[in-house]
Amino acid sequence: MAASRHSLAGIVFTCWVLWLRSGRCSERSGEERGAGGEADRGACGCTTSRASGGEAVAHKYSREANVFHQPEDGPGRAKAKEEGRQMAFIPGGVFTMGTDEPAIPQDGEWPSRRVHIDPFFMDRYEVSNAEFEKFVNATGYLTEAERFGDSFVFEGMLSEEVKTGIHQAVAVAPWWLPVKGANWKHPEGPDSSITYRMNQPVLHVSWNDAVAFCTWAGKRLPTEAEWEYSCRGGLENRLFPWGNKLHPNGQHYANIWQGEFPVNNTGEDGYKGTAPVTAFPPNGYGLYNIVGNAWEWTSDWWGVNHSADATYNPVSISHLISRMGVPSLLFCCFSNYKPPHNTVELDMPI
Repeated sequence: MAASRHSLAGIVFTCWVLWLRSGRCSERSGEERGAGGEADRGACGCTTSRASGGEAVAHKYSREANVFHQPEDGPGRAKAKEEGRQMAFIPGGVFTMGTDEPAIPQDGEWPSRRVHIDPFFMDRYEVSNAEFEKFVNATGYLTEAERFGDSFVFEGMLSEEVKTGIHQAVAVAPWWLPVKGANWKHPEGPDSSITYRMNQPVLHVSWNDAVAFCTWAGKRLPTEAEWEYSCRGGLENRLFPWGNKLHPNGQHYANIWQGEFPVNNTGEDGYKGTAPVTAFPPNGYGLYNIVGNAWEWTSDWWGVNHSADATYNPVSISHLISRMGVPSLLFCCFSNYKPPHNTVELDMPI
């Protein structure tokens, strides 16, 4: 199986909050992370020609893409076979998904349950701006943020000039502000760009946008179970993909909010915004930034009621998986699900 990783102002395709959650990991026990297996499997095509009719193309990809079927052979898949993008092999196995001690019960990360996962391949990195640009150049695709004309951005990332024109906020999370002109090319609004951020995760990507990219690349989004299983990196009964300590030996393993949220981010991990997709050590399966940096989409519909019964490959599908993103949560038992409607985009790592 192959999966793709992406990112919104925070949501990345595989597919981030500050709460520490207890979680139980999968097969291999041990405190230290291990080296993950790799495979040069297909991802995205690299053509530079730009197609016309962006609206029509966007409609095609958002309506016809179906993550529950293996994508047909096409330019993206052929290009993937030619060039390849490093993917990590995720061995199948049984793990304990979720937790019996949820920090936020409303999020539906409980109860813990045993889940069997078949083997698959997953992109080692979140989808970068450079990779997403290749997709856009090849297809003429317009993201939903570009078509809607705005997207949500974390207040602390905005310039004073942009903030003066904003008079609304999200009631339950007033640090998220609607910004006209914010999209993947302008993460903090019209006065920002990705010119010097091409190796950072693409942001302001909706679920539909992520599916479109994955379809073009010959991949799909992972299920929530696949994402959580791969996030744990083979460790069992550990809080984080690398162990139980947030900063083992004083080292930072993820790009998260440092300081008092949402007032002051000290950037002690080296980044106040998103970090390069290659930053920080990988987990035991060789996946980089599987927590932190940006939120990551999964293919599942969101729900809060889960059975404690053991399951086999819940909502499983094909073999190649892509990771795409939004600013991310720190624990493996948290993930972003498929939304019921078009999705808004966020913009900051937590």
